[in-house]
Amino acid sequence: LPELLARADVISLHCPLTNDTRYIMNEETISQMKQGVLLVNTSRGGLIETNALIQGLISGKLAGVGLDVYEEDHSSEIIGDELLARLMTFPNVLVTSHMGFFTKEAMQAIAIETLENAYMLEQGLPLVNEVKADA
Repeated sequence: LPELLARADVISLHCPLTNDTRYIMNEETISQMKQGVLLVNTSRGGLIETNALIQGLISGKLAGVGLDVYEEDHSSEIIGDELLARLMTFPNVLVTSHMGFFTKEAMQAIAIETLENAYMLEQGLPLVNEVKADA
């Protein structure tokens, strides 16, 4: 990781959020990056510590940032998060919706699965992927 941080012009995160990867991009790791790096995160928001990200943008360490995930989930509410609001004011930051599942193939698979489940239910057949709540 230290070699990647020191040499890469673009860093794109593609890893799960675990105890080992939480805030993998933080004040220390951002300081190890070369000046003017582009950082992209399409994995999990908790991989990047937002305060450190903002400081990296202010200092110029980060030339730009692309995010379709954020540290906190604000997908169903009015954004009251001051850090996210500030982050979105930077002209070199692009924030988009996280819609990795939204492909033609994924939507087709969801539709087929749903129709198969409805058919099985109507026919009184066992549902192979039924989820039962704990009693």
